[in-house]
Amino acid sequence: MHWIYWAKLYDSKFQAGCLAKRMEEDWWIYGYECPQEVEVYKSKKGRFGVRYSTL
Repeated sequence: MHWIYWAKLYDSKFQAGCLAKRMEEDWWIYGYECPQEVEVYKSKKGRFGVRYSTL
C-alpha cells in the first residue's frame, strides 16, 4: 500500500479532519472512487495534512 498526500497543509487538525471526512463521504459525487483509507497526519513543522490510499 502506498499513500497519496494532499497538496495543502492546514493550521488545525479540525480543518484537515473536515477534508478527510469529505473525501470519505463525497468523492463519488465528483466521479472519483472513494479512498480505502484516509488519515490525518501532523507534519514536522506542526501543521496537519491528509493522506489517503486507493488500494
